Amino acid sequence: MIEALYTKKQIELQQRARALAEQVMRPVAAKHDVEQSFPWEVQAAIRDAGLYGVWIPEQYGGMGGGVLDLCLVVEEFSRACGGMGVAYAVNALGSFPILVGGTDEQKQRWLPRVASGEAMISFGLSEKAAGTDAGSMITRAEKVGNRYLINGEKKWNTGGSVASLNTIFAVTAPGRGARGISGFVVEKGSPGYRVGKHEDKMGIRCVPVVELHLENCEVPPENLLGGAEGHGFKHAMQTLDRARPGVAAQAVGLAQGALDLAMQYTHERQQFGQTIDSFQGVQWMLADMATQIEAARQLVHHAARTIDSGHKQISKLSAMCKLMATDTAMKVTTDCVQLFGGYGFCKDFPIEKYMRDAKITQIYEGTNQVQRLVIARSLLREAASSGGGGEATS
Repeated sequence: MIEALYTKKQIELQQRARALAEQVMRPVAAKHDVEQSFPWEVQAAIRDAGLYGVWIPEQYGGMGGGVLDLCLVVEEFSRACGGMGVAYAVNALGSFPILVGGTDEQKQRWLPRVASGEAMISFGLSEKAAGTDAGSMITRAEKVGNRYLINGEKKWNTGGSVASLNTIFAVTAPGRGARGISGFVVEKGSPGYRVGKHEDKMGIRCVPVVELHLENCEVPPENLLGGAEGHGFKHAMQTLDRARPGVAAQAVGLAQGALDLAMQYTHERQQFGQTIDSFQGVQWMLADMATQIEAARQLVHHAARTIDSGHKQISKLSAMCKLMATDTAMKVTTDCVQLFGGYGFCKDFPIEKYMRDAKITQIYEGTNQVQRLVIARSLLREAASSGGGGEATS
């Protein structure tokens, strides 16, 4: 970390996150992975350390940081455990719709609870038949008297079974496409709100990914985000633009954590009378991985700084950092397993968990194929608007 590029507060935040990850997360990561159990003791430690809500403005009880601050913490957590990194980051994903689309009263009502760690929040956009094509969702919210009734199912809801709050997107005006979608904050325990299937996952096993069933789920009108219908899809897309650097930071942390283990192992493992890190072929692998990780990290931080600056055109850069960092994580963790040889294929060593955790980062919050489409379309628009020359900088 080049200190001149970061504030004193950010450096201190990173150090606190790293210490918590090493002292609290790493010792229990394997246990929760095997049991597929949620690490409540870790959540308590994060809360006690005051690390919740780093991305939430001070007037709503947060630390007043931004996306970069979030990325610094997520990377350190994911370096110890990718599942625990996303269990933390999903609270940003769930609360960003409130930040970008909520009224001040709504922000005052919900964000301080998230910032203090009192409440966890998740994000309900995807459905069984509406993943990448979120605009084709069929979950319906209908105004009936002095309440909305929501009916439908949400899929791939990360953290949904442990969250107190959930941002749910539903159709309020059928036939209007994306303009007919609205966002709501639904509180756990609301009538008609039920957690369904828990997915049995390859990786990030300590954080629950569930189905949510909404059966005449009653929501008061004051829980309609922004106080007006029809803005939900826009708020969801703005949220994903801001949240994707968090996924990218998770990927960077996974890649760095895997490289840390590989560096230690190759220095200790001996073959042919010498440590395997003395072989040129291994050194080249280590050098390539370290270079790829640092390149990904700097792109993630550049994207986060751009978002924090208030720049309006962030979709391309957000997609780029997510694409590069998560592809890097998959390549690096796979190469690290290779360096461990047969031991890398066994659960006795922690390295295989990093590869399993890394795979999902290429899929959720927009597959990397979709990220390439976002990037390409942005490039084509820029070229068209500038007469074919494009832009010199992002």
